[in-house]
Amino acid sequence: MLLLPGGEEVSARRPSPVRVMTLIRSLGRALGRAGRAEGLAVHPVHYRYRGWNGSEAHPAADAEWAADEIVRRYGDVPVCLVGVDMGGRAALRAGGHEAVNSVVALAPWLPEEDVAAPAEPVKQLVGRRVLIAHGTNDERTDPELSFRFAARAKKVNREVCRFEVHSDRHGLHGHREEVLCLTVDFVMGALFGHSVSRPVEDALAAPPPIGLRMPLAAGFGRSLKR
Repeated sequence: MLLLPGGEEVSARRPSPVRVMTLIRSLGRALGRAGRAEGLAVHPVHYRYRGWNGSEAHPAADAEWAADEIVRRYGDVPVCLVGVDMGGRAALRAGGHEAVNSVVALAPWLPEEDVAAPAEPVKQLVGRRVLIAHGTNDERTDPELSFRFAARAKKVNREVCRFEVHSDRHGLHGHREEVLCLTVDFVMGALFGHSVSRPVEDALAAPPPIGLRMPLAAGFGRSLKR
């Protein structure tokens, strides 16, 4: 498991080692606990630069390097990329790495669609299981852009689903527990073949736009806990 934090659109500065999103920390703890019995290793990725930096796409390149490191350290194991904000875009972009079998993008920062610029690629996600979740009141990254991305990805890969966290904002603080449970449920299914919850199963199976605008119910995950 590789955790990809957020960043800035343009910056050549080095990231602060202490400036890590609360959601990333929570994800690391939750996934570490859930996957301990399966031997899940969770590693945060430390970017070289704070910025995406246009065509350089530095965080995506760093994610691919980190996936290479996972293979070097652990051998032939499946890798899941979990990204938040700019890290969500990095996870989606780097999802084509041969070791990656699944991608989670939470409140992903995606570019505005522009007829003069190439669309954000989706073909690299073929053969991967993909989860996107976005707060409907996100004030920093446009949830409509993640829906449009998911719709294009769904055309080339049926294993794509997207959940809408109604009334939540960019940090997903309002429904933090539900988002964590959704991510854990999805990841344990993708990496270890565990049965996923009915909402995730339905979202993956449903045609667009139903499976891409699946509401994340309040209290999601309570019935999953033993």
